[in-house]
Amino acid sequence: MNEVDTPITLYSLNNLVRNAIADTLPSRYWITGELSEVRETAAGHCYIELVERDENTQETIAKARGTVWARIYSLLRPYFLEQTGQPFAAGLKVLLQVTVGFHELYGYTLDVCDIEPAYTIGDIARQRQLIIKRLTEEGVINLNKELDFPLLAQRIAVISSATAAGYGDFCDQLINNRYGFVFYPRLFPAPMQGNSAGDGIIAALDKIAEEADNWDVVVIIRGGGATSDLGCFDTYNLANNCAQFPLPIITGIGHLRDESVLDIVANTSAKTPTAAAEFLIHAMLANDGMLSDLQNGIATAINRRIENEKRCIETLVGNLPINTALYLQAQRHRLDIIQRSIDAASPERILSLGYSITRKNGKIVRDASALKEGDEIQTVVANGTFTSIIK
Repeated sequence: MNEVDTPITLYSLNNLVRNAIADTLPSRYWITGELSEVRETAAGHCYIELVERDENTQETIAKARGTVWARIYSLLRPYFLEQTGQPFAAGLKVLLQVTVGFHELYGYTLDVCDIEPAYTIGDIARQRQLIIKRLTEEGVINLNKELDFPLLAQRIAVISSATAAGYGDFCDQLINNRYGFVFYPRLFPAPMQGNSAGDGIIAALDKIAEEADNWDVVVIIRGGGATSDLGCFDTYNLANNCAQFPLPIITGIGHLRDESVLDIVANTSAKTPTAAAEFLIHAMLANDGMLSDLQNGIATAINRRIENEKRCIETLVGNLPINTALYLQAQRHRLDIIQRSIDAASPERILSLGYSITRKNGKIVRDASALKEGDEIQTVVANGTFTSIIK
């Protein structure tokens, strides 16, 4: 440091910056930008984040915070909704009139004075709609939703950042559930923001698919964040992979105001990692009750069947004497009929009707042409036998 230089405080430097900006940029400016975050406060103010993206790479090349004070926002919000048919929300490309400011504590900011509603839907919203339309036309948008949810979803493949607070909250919620259900989560780490996040999540899905039989469901979680950091969940490749994944996918990647294309194609969408854990716990609770009902129903059915069989046996035992007597009587009658048939067909009875049996050399004669003159034959009648000579 030069001996003639006198150090100043940070506050003094920021104050110089504020005055320089006020002197250099005193006017109001119309600027375009994409709303990546919109947050309303209880006091009626609205805090926004504007971004600008590179047209080719879609990387964020500029970002600024802004404020719409309550007095202006109370007029701007209904006017914008009336003119565009859409709420003032993240994902819209807007044309704002702003003044440039600098605060010693909060830094560079934009104060919004007016808005031009004709400059409406931005690139994020349009791209999301195009992706959704493409998935719909390809017939895959509802494939994951149509998968049957497992009866007992205990083996859980989790895709998240290992250091994310949301992952810790998710595991704590599962492990410490008040019903004592046991879950087996395993982390498949992947980046949850930035340009590489989509490819990282797809790579994690590929690893899970290799051992799909070991898992019941997949959970993709992230603890919220600025909407501009959630763009990785609005890509076609990631949405297409998830839509056609063979296991049900549960998402918990944002706060209440965030919904991504990934949420739309997932089997189940929860707003936060904690909510995703609660969904799994309540699914187990519902199925546990159903299984208990089935168990009780099986026991009841078995007892009822045993009682019915006991009554049947008692009835059979009670009716055994009379049934036995009836059976014996029926068999005697059957034997009597058989005996009558035998008697009716006996040779003695047939001979008594006037028939006879002729034999030659002990063999029955059935054809007269087989006899010749001088043959001796024996004839059997009902009351005896006589011998004859053929003439």
